[in-house]
Amino acid sequence: MIDTSYMPYQLPPPLKPGDLLQVVTPSGALRELEVFHKGIEIWRSRGYHLEMSDGWDARDGYLAGSDALRRQQLAAAWHNPECKAILCTRGGYGTARLLENWTWETQNQETGNKEKVESIKIKSHQSQVISQNQEEFEILANSENLSLPSSFLTQNSKLKTQHSKWLIGFSDITNLLWSLYHSGICGVHGPVLTTIAAEPEWSINRLFDLVEGRHLKPLTGVGWGGGKVSGRLLPANLTVATHLLGTPIQPSLEGTILALEDVTEAPYRIDRILTQWRMSGAFKGVCGIALGRFSRCEAPHGIPSWTIAEVLRDRLGDLGIPIISDLPFGHDGVNAALPVGQFVELDGDNGILSWQVSQDS
Repeated sequence: MIDTSYMPYQLPPPLKPGDLLQVVTPSGALRELEVFHKGIEIWRSRGYHLEMSDGWDARDGYLAGSDALRRQQLAAAWHNPECKAILCTRGGYGTARLLENWTWETQNQETGNKEKVESIKIKSHQSQVISQNQEEFEILANSENLSLPSSFLTQNSKLKTQHSKWLIGFSDITNLLWSLYHSGICGVHGPVLTTIAAEPEWSINRLFDLVEGRHLKPLTGVGWGGGKVSGRLLPANLTVATHLLGTPIQPSLEGTILALEDVTEAPYRIDRILTQWRMSGAFKGVCGIALGRFSRCEAPHGIPSWTIAEVLRDRLGDLGIPIISDLPFGHDGVNAALPVGQFVELDGDNGILSWQVSQDS
């Protein structure tokens, strides 16, 4: 497993009005049409051109069309050189199904192109091109119009994938964000098109500040103590992330600060999930934890139970790392945009999560 604590990451180029953004529905079938169109209008009001992917409104049971259709949507948007960002319509369930045998850098590439990639990979390894002649290697790759294997991203901070662009979403989109992070590319854990219209103005502005390359203000919650720590921010829906543990999609959590939220999970279920993380050793190497909203996570009426706050304290409070709770992100309320893979500082004493978004990652 790749140790991401030292790995070079690519922050996609800042967006600017006039850019083309592609709309995809990679998870559950779209139901919330009124708020969806309001979300579209928010992006268009900022000067962006939005293109609807083929099949964005498809349905197949609880999924937004077949796996093949949704995978095709995602691949087409990712490999469209005119597209600068991918906007997810909603979460739900389904993105994990797309990631079986999926590779961002080579998806939809011709077989002959893949063979050229592997040939260059072998030759560059033998001659140490990456470390000794980086500029020449990048020219060669670009001249061949190749996508580079994700393994290259661990070897040189200047080596970048050709198709880097913003991917924005949360909840089930955690699967895609973690998969990109595993490949060395930063994304945005933030409002989808069906939720952005419910965000307060400061939260909407924050999202655009992030993708347009401006500084993000700190977020403040409730500090549990433990001092200050720095690390790469890795946001996630807790339940979705748990189902990635032990899979090829799971990145190393060494040196990360987890930002976790969840929805509609009873306290005992969150207890069960966090106990699995503890027993599997998944928290080993995690520097700190930033907790967002755990909404609609109450126990059924009349059933004896701890509160969700008590469960979180019980299962996380003895890890010996700085923790902040009650941060403004997650479902059913303000969902402040978080940059995936960027360095942040977590102040567990004062309850402050802060960072500097920079192109130099």
